[in-house]
Amino acid sequence: MARDLRGFLKLLEERGQLRRISALVDSDLEIAEISNQMLQKGGPGLLFENVKGADFPVAINLLGTEERVCWAMNMEKPIELEELGKKLGMLQQPKPPKKISQAIEFGKVLFDVVKAKPGRNFFPACQQVVFEGEGVDLNKIPMIRPYSGDAGKIITLGLVITKDCETGTPNVGVYRLQLQSKNTMTVHWLSVRGGARHLRKAAQAGKKLEIAIALGVDPLIILAAATPIPVDLSEWLFAGLYGGSGVQLAKCKTVDLEVPADSEIVLEGTITPGEVLPDGPFGDHMGYYGGVEDSPLVRFHCMTHRKDPIYLTTFSGRPPKEEAMMAIALNRIYTPILRQQVSEIVDFFLPMEALSYKAAIISIDKAYPGQARRAALAFWSALPQFTYTKFVIVVDKSINIRDPRQVVWAISSKVDPVRDVFILPNTPFDTLDFASEKIGLGGRMGIDATTKMPPETDHEWGEVLESDPDVAAMVDRRWAEYGLADLNLGEVDPNLFGYEMK
Repeated sequence: MARDLRGFLKLLEERGQLRRISALVDSDLEIAEISNQMLQKGGPGLLFENVKGADFPVAINLLGTEERVCWAMNMEKPIELEELGKKLGMLQQPKPPKKISQAIEFGKVLFDVVKAKPGRNFFPACQQVVFEGEGVDLNKIPMIRPYSGDAGKIITLGLVITKDCETGTPNVGVYRLQLQSKNTMTVHWLSVRGGARHLRKAAQAGKKLEIAIALGVDPLIILAAATPIPVDLSEWLFAGLYGGSGVQLAKCKTVDLEVPADSEIVLEGTITPGEVLPDGPFGDHMGYYGGVEDSPLVRFHCMTHRKDPIYLTTFSGRPPKEEAMMAIALNRIYTPILRQQVSEIVDFFLPMEALSYKAAIISIDKAYPGQARRAALAFWSALPQFTYTKFVIVVDKSINIRDPRQVVWAISSKVDPVRDVFILPNTPFDTLDFASEKIGLGGRMGIDATTKMPPETDHEWGEVLESDPDVAAMVDRRWAEYGLADLNLGEVDPNLFGYEMK
């Protein structure tokens, strides 16, 4: 399969997971509504070939299932993502091998890093058509407006590429951009993100910040850019590790930045520090419209694209959405890394219904009093993406954290709110979380739903009810004799959080 958007579309079509739509559709509200209804049904990716007023087709919902996210990462099953997480964990905190087998395994990981090094393409497909200066017209791109209360049209799945003006280190992120005019957009990024840091440094140096937006790239690169794991690797190298081979890069026409050579569309421009325009409101992943916020203004002076380009997009909102499916799959990558960072943790889960980051359920092999609280505190500081996790529920390793019935039972039967709930007030928080009294500043709650031991409690804990194993085995043997075999009963599905069981 070719490592670009077209190769992924071809793969989806071969596997019956892409539907081409030739009927005339509007990029204003209609495309998003069709996609939203398809997402609710777990349906295929969509390619709209006849978009009102546009020369380009629009692809959406390509990553709308966990299975398709795995395919984008050259994997067939979600469990393979944990193997990738183990590799990244080795790179995050390498340890001297104690056995020959461990040395060989670590050597293989280092070889993967060598293979993942990005390459160079001097005749890139993304520059087959070039517009500069007054020839740049962003209205040619069929950007969508997902919700009726949105302020305008947006770019959502573009790779936003900037560079540190001191070190020359690039940052690749996925941020929302709002169309402001035929050659300007505002970019919405949090102050902790790489692009925002680069803009602050450029301002201190009295320079403009160069920026490139790569649209319609290999979905694997989008997943790499959206994974903020603190490994000292560039996003390009990270994407190479994901895909098993290096990303082919090309130098931009007018700015000193590099973009994936097989991008469908590339926008090149600059940000003048301090030049801002109102951005928003827009429907966001919290399930509400965000506020209006002054955001950096990007002035584009060059637009390049492939012949007959395809525009790839998505939109945010209350789950299920594509971003939630991406998060579910990526959680599997985090699991072995988190275990390495926080040794107490046996397993962890971020429910999609909690926006895949607002609530975490972690299980521990409890060995001493206070361990649940220690694990919760360690979790919040383990990886950057857990900074905005509002609730952490800690349970015993015997609890299936992906079964909401078991989790609710643990909370109900093992928690005394006075003793087992602790709150951290006034911590840095997600500015999109309207539940906080002060925007950007909020509390976090830890819940210890583990079995208590002295001195956590001064009384004996009740013995857990369990079936007699001999009687249970006998009933299994005699099930047909009872005349019940024809009922063909299965277990009640525990995957109520939209996450496939291991």
